[in-house]
Amino acid sequence: MRAPIGDFDNAWPAPEVLDRLTAPVAAAVRGWAGPVPADQLLYVETDPEKADTAVFVETYGKDLLETSANCVVISAKRGGERTLAAGVVLSSCRLDVNGAARRELGARKVSFAPHETAVSETGMEYGGITPVGLPGDWPLLIDAAVAELPWVLVGSGSRRGKLILPGKALATLPGAEVVEGLGQRI
Repeated sequence: MRAPIGDFDNAWPAPEVLDRLTAPVAAAVRGWAGPVPADQLLYVETDPEKADTAVFVETYGKDLLETSANCVVISAKRGGERTLAAGVVLSSCRLDVNGAARRELGARKVSFAPHETAVSETGMEYGGITPVGLPGDWPLLIDAAVAELPWVLVGSGSRRGKLILPGKALATLPGAEVVEGLGQRI
């Protein structure tokens, strides 16, 4: 199957390649429900050595600069209580942690979660964290520009592959909230 974005050798419906996904992502795909059919979640293999954005785009297609998104685990603090959340923004943007994310989470302070926390709490590899399969009780902030994309490339839970799915599918994930201006151009 040909991927709808990027220049990948093959794309497979994610339900057909559950063994290539990390456990939380595979569980989310198995239990997929909503307006977008599970077979519209596509898996593509990628070389982890080519994960740097410039190299990735050069290797897999220049269109991916505007059609791929990063999922960032953040830690929000309010009244001495810590809450983990995630933000999803275009790869060409940075997450507005101290503005939009802080306001949406009603937090006094928001920061990027430490590497170890992100990995242990998600069950995913650092550099491959995806909104698909995050803990269901986490707030999931999706930049409106990502949700509006016909197709968006995100992590697959591992650095060896990516998922391609309609942007609107991200807005239906557990805890998802679409936020205008969550991502700011770099």
